[in-house]
Amino acid sequence: MFSTHDLRAGFARSLSAMYGTEVPAYNTLVDVSTQVNADVLAADPVRAERLGRIDRVTAERHGAIRVGTAAELRQVAQVFAALGMEPVGFYDLRGTEATSLPIVSTAFRSITPDALAINPFRVFTSVLVTDDRRYFDAGLQGELDAFLARRTLFGPDVLTLAERAEADGGLPDADAAQFLRLTTACFELSPEPVDRAWYARLSAISGVAADIGGVPTTHINHLTPRVLDIDDLYRRMEGLGITMIDEIQGPPKWAGPDVLLRQTSFKALAEPRKFREPDGTITDGALSVRFGEVEQRGIALTPAGRDRYDRLIVEIDQRTAAATPAERDAIKVELWQANWPTDEEGLLANGEGFFEFSAAARRLDGDPPRTVSGLVEQGWLVATPIVYEDFLPRSAAGIFASNLDSKGSRDAHAEGSPRDADWIAEAVGRTVHDPMQLYSEQSRASLVTACVELRIPTPEVNR
Repeated sequence: MFSTHDLRAGFARSLSAMYGTEVPAYNTLVDVSTQVNADVLAADPVRAERLGRIDRVTAERHGAIRVGTAAELRQVAQVFAALGMEPVGFYDLRGTEATSLPIVSTAFRSITPDALAINPFRVFTSVLVTDDRRYFDAGLQGELDAFLARRTLFGPDVLTLAERAEADGGLPDADAAQFLRLTTACFELSPEPVDRAWYARLSAISGVAADIGGVPTTHINHLTPRVLDIDDLYRRMEGLGITMIDEIQGPPKWAGPDVLLRQTSFKALAEPRKFREPDGTITDGALSVRFGEVEQRGIALTPAGRDRYDRLIVEIDQRTAAATPAERDAIKVELWQANWPTDEEGLLANGEGFFEFSAAARRLDGDPPRTVSGLVEQGWLVATPIVYEDFLPRSAAGIFASNLDSKGSRDAHAEGSPRDADWIAEAVGRTVHDPMQLYSEQSRASLVTACVELRIPTPEVNR
């Protein structure tokens, strides 16, 4: 019997093998990530495993896929439910910038610490917003909706097995092998010819819209390993002659604690594709839509910490409107050093980072402090940072846009269309979890358990 955890781990391996065959540069990215992680572990074992055991970090992946309709999104949710993955968070990548993308997203992942420790595979999943008039007029929307309605991403055999796996908590060996094989095939790059004229019409609006609505199937857009030193990886990849995007998205590299998520990628590569020309003939061509992303994860921030982060990002934008990537990064470091606590203890004391707590080896004498930070400082509790398991919409949009051939077109004066976590929940028929609530519950549960063990009152955590 393959449990849902076994299926999730098996699917991550199967998808990685398939993607490495289709995009060989991904294998290089994984090899370099593994080398960097081994070097960090050798140089500083404590730092290397502060945010997760090295075997988890090195095996960790997140994927990204794009679908076109609410119905397709519901099917994706069913497939991932078979793997013990639930929708977490809502990300609107449309924004207000010229490079905004006509998609909204959620992330499918496990939601319990135990399941994440077994295998933390997650998939950032975007859906096209075809009724957003900033991108699609009524006529094009009608054509696009009709095109999407004619295609089938997941056959009934895949969905039937997925439903069984969710209901039974796994599948027998033979069924599990079939499910993994069929599901992996759903995310392969299709050999079917692409309608060149139709694809070009969508590309003029957004390369992402064309990648979703201009092709007959979905595919894995990128698969992302986790690295412990993303700056070192960036230099090594460029040293191998692989073209990287201009900057590392997210927080800067600095001497203080890593927070949230840093991401970068190599540029999308031209991949051979078949095209159907307007006269019906089939020709050879290429598309550049898939790229190699890599990430370095940090500490999950509380609402207070996230507010500080968001304010600093606004200030960085204001100060770096005409700056180079190097100048922008220098200003990031300057602002981080001036505004963030320089250690985990400061994040905890300010209520800006999420931590798990455990009881010290022995109960101390005397009255315990009345604050969590005091209990940690005086040795009653041990605080371990909670890893940020989710995504930053700005960083995701930045990486997607950095890998497009053009900015596309967008009517900023037209009306958008409403999308939020409730819309995602209705589309998939499932609860969309709030990541902040998940981190808060994890932190609070560990604190209560530790205080019960120490037989002391449970203090409130400053958030």
